[in-house]
Amino acid sequence: MKKSIFTKILCVMVAIASTFLFAGCGKEKDMTIKLGVSGPLTGDAAIYGQAVKNGAQLAIDEINAAGGLDGMKFSFDMLDDMHNTTKVENNYLELVDTKKVQISLGCVTSAPCLIFKNLAKEDNMFIMTPSATNDDVYKDASNVYQMCFSDNGQGTAAADFIKTKEEYKNCKVGVFYKTDDVYSKGIYEQFKARYETLADWNSVVVTSFTEDDTNFQASINSLKNCDFIFMPIYYQKASIFMQQAQGTIADDAVFFGCDGFDGIAGHLGDDLNNIAQKIAFLSHFDSNATTGKPGDFVTKYTETYGADTLNQFGASAYDCVYAIFEALKVAKENGKNFDGSTKPSAMCTILTEVLQNGTFTFTGVTGENIKWNANGTVDKLPLEYEVKPAN
Repeated sequence: MKKSIFTKILCVMVAIASTFLFAGCGKEKDMTIKLGVSGPLTGDAAIYGQAVKNGAQLAIDEINAAGGLDGMKFSFDMLDDMHNTTKVENNYLELVDTKKVQISLGCVTSAPCLIFKNLAKEDNMFIMTPSATNDDVYKDASNVYQMCFSDNGQGTAAADFIKTKEEYKNCKVGVFYKTDDVYSKGIYEQFKARYETLADWNSVVVTSFTEDDTNFQASINSLKNCDFIFMPIYYQKASIFMQQAQGTIADDAVFFGCDGFDGIAGHLGDDLNNIAQKIAFLSHFDSNATTGKPGDFVTKYTETYGADTLNQFGASAYDCVYAIFEALKVAKENGKNFDGSTKPSAMCTILTEVLQNGTFTFTGVTGENIKWNANGTVDKLPLEYEVKPAN
């Protein structure tokens, strides 16, 4: 009888233990850190979005192939916004609610990113954008960081560059910008503000255009006596201007831009040889690099995706992913616990603490010893990238 009771008790204990054991097995830890971004995969700005998608995915694949982080792997999702602000909210909600994204690269272009930034601010979602340069992207938002230079940074750097480089400092300067584009207008305003502290702004010839303009002859005529023309615009309109300017603007003039020029050589194709003037822009990446981290990236990118979308947007996205990975690695070493189920807000706190601790630096494809200022803007040196010399 005693043996029977003991056996029954033992059976009950085993059953209870089994219940807890299997219940625990049914709740496995989510070991995938999820990153996401909204950007143009179709439309006129698709070359930028495709580059960001490819660059980020290349970094994700490398990190996972190397074992991830403390047993955790990384995933990446990108949704198409066609550089259209009306598509951003749905993309954000899908990334957060359906894809369960914990960390974001925000948006590829500035206008959509201003919408995305406000949505992410409410959730305290961490953003490190590879390419949204507008100053308002990072303002009043402690959760937003940039791998790219801000418009303020680009405009200021361009003015400094022109007035300090021996080749350019005595040039007759002209400006050609787009009044209905936040990217172009933002860089122009900061360029003007900085230039006024360095030289006589009244000597600068300023012309502008809007989205619907395709004939730039009036602006070209205004700028014909300038030997350095600053164009803080995207390459599509810039290439039209350059082609129309042949025969009017001097052959030894310089067409100079910011990161929006990236991709202009591929866009012009054989017509590039018909542009007499030098074409150059300030950048943080040289797509012709053959050595160091930039050279390695160029090789890996072109082997995987070809050269058609190779530009600084992809390089910057690649660096975003690795900077986030390395920051999370430091957080782990400092005793922080997180996994694939950690809420975006908690992830933001973890990453921000690392980026703002005063000692974290990152060396990648787009710069060495990169740091971030308290407002989220990046601290690194810009480079002049020459697309082609003057004929």
